[in-house]
Amino acid sequence: MPILKKLQKFFEDNKVKYETIQHKIVFTAYDKAATLKIAEKIIGKTLVVKLDKSIVLVLIPANKNLDKKKFLQTVNKWKNSQERLSVISRVKRGSSRYSRADFVKEAWMKKNLKGVKIGSVPPFGALWKLPTFIDRGLMQNKKIIVSSGDYKISLKMNPAILKKLIPDLVSGNFSKTR
Repeated sequence: MPILKKLQKFFEDNKVKYETIQHKIVFTAYDKAATLKIAEKIIGKTLVVKLDKSIVLVLIPANKNLDKKKFLQTVNKWKNSQERLSVISRVKRGSSRYSRADFVKEAWMKKNLKGVKIGSVPPFGALWKLPTFIDRGLMQNKKIIVSSGDYKISLKMNPAILKKLIPDLVSGNFSKTR
């Protein structure tokens, strides 16, 4: 089964190199690492996070959990220093900081991320006009493996490609050991 056509076109348009990896059906990044017999620290898990009323994608290593407090600090620092109000619109007028980070509901993902299987969201926010954040731990690897939108296909690539594909990619230290 090929990767999402939308994703494949995105790669072709941007002339990037990647490798598809077929494996048995897995539902978690932890299981993907075990199935592929590779270190969890090079497997990226994509989280869809709601910041107050805005949605963003977050990519962290499979062996970590999101530290919501650190993540909010990263987002607020990025937002304030870059004045990204056109990228992330604020619903609360006059508010300059995000106060809450939660995971989005599956219903939202089914409605807004068409063709993507829940739990297998590719980390390319540009496909859906969503800001993308990546934990610095993943950027230190020579190669990373990320979701393709399907439970049995993953993508292997150099993390520098993410910078090329996502111009507004924000990196930070916002994961914690599980």
